[in-house]
Amino acid sequence: MNIIAQNPRSNDPVEKGIAAYLDEIIALRHDLHQYPELAFQELRTSKLVASRLSSWGYEVATGIAGTGIVATLRRGEGKKRIGIRADMDALPIEEATGLAYASSNPGVMHACGHDGHTSILLAAARYLAESGNFSGTLRLIFQPAEEIGAGARKMISEGLFERFPVDAVFGLHNWPGVPTGQFGFVAGPAMASVDKAIIKIIGKGGHGAEPHRTVDPVLASASFITALQSVVSRNVDPQEMAVATVGSIHAGSASNVIPESVEMQLTMRAFSETVRQLLRERIPALARAQAESFGAEAEVNYRLGFPALVNHAAETAFARDVAHGALGPAAIEKDFRPRTASEDFAFMLQANPGSYLFVGNGDSAPLHSAHYNFNDAIIAPAARYWVRLAETFLTDDNG
Repeated sequence: MNIIAQNPRSNDPVEKGIAAYLDEIIALRHDLHQYPELAFQELRTSKLVASRLSSWGYEVATGIAGTGIVATLRRGEGKKRIGIRADMDALPIEEATGLAYASSNPGVMHACGHDGHTSILLAAARYLAESGNFSGTLRLIFQPAEEIGAGARKMISEGLFERFPVDAVFGLHNWPGVPTGQFGFVAGPAMASVDKAIIKIIGKGGHGAEPHRTVDPVLASASFITALQSVVSRNVDPQEMAVATVGSIHAGSASNVIPESVEMQLTMRAFSETVRQLLRERIPALARAQAESFGAEAEVNYRLGFPALVNHAAETAFARDVAHGALGPAAIEKDFRPRTASEDFAFMLQANPGSYLFVGNGDSAPLHSAHYNFNDAIIAPAARYWVRLAETFLTDDNG
């Protein structure tokens, strides 16, 4: 069901206001898509965003975590402060959409919709500056480097919330496969933690025709990969979630040569910090034990990424209520479940109460696909939602 077509809110002044310049915002989104920039390289994007915000009357602070921006708008005597975040960076993917506005930067693509997230928040920012009905402090956070899990942490370490304190912080992500413009809310763990391991199995190379004179690291690695899933099936509580995936394996260069070593790269996901730590303990131990059983050795480089994204209950209930009131019950995806992808907005939710929500991108290619494209039809309802969230949060009777 497309809620945009079936539930127009023609008497909504916010909808009317955004509609007046929606074509301009869509053109901006296409421009951002055509000129994507990788993590911490969002120079053009940052300059464009800062220029728009300044022209609308925001106090704009730039250079946070290199290319990050915080825009502040104060109105009335209200004491409350809300933060709304959008991410700006692209991915190292060669685009294959064939769009007229496809990436002009070879090997770089907005394959996750950050061009759309930025455009949504800019659409809301303009309305709030021109017509927003609120009393308090609005802070809009445009974050670099989400795709490498470093931008939020760097902004925070550089004093983001000391310089620009908020009482709650919110963010959103588009989601393919969810009906266009429908919103999903999850209290508690909503996205998984992510960690990475590089495991090197070291054996003794030799001729493929004389395996008895070698210590075959390929065989040891194959045994480890098979045994790896026993961690999920036999060590993790069946009522918990864990993912352990070997996404990369490299060994040798000829069919008749047993190599000296094999290198594997793994990703691990969990909703629970307890499960996350269990994976951190069991996977290296299993790799070493499996290698030793074949007479090989294992070197393990286990790298912690970032924690699960855990939404705060009160703020999530508030965010859901705003959607229900502003967009109607049909705008809410009732059975939306946590996602096992990861998001460094988790760090912002560790620093402040808040919630991270989702908006349906419709029947599109999946995130991180060379064929993905953000759905422009969700800009208006998502921007309208941000406006209503900010106005509802920043009211005199709440301040």
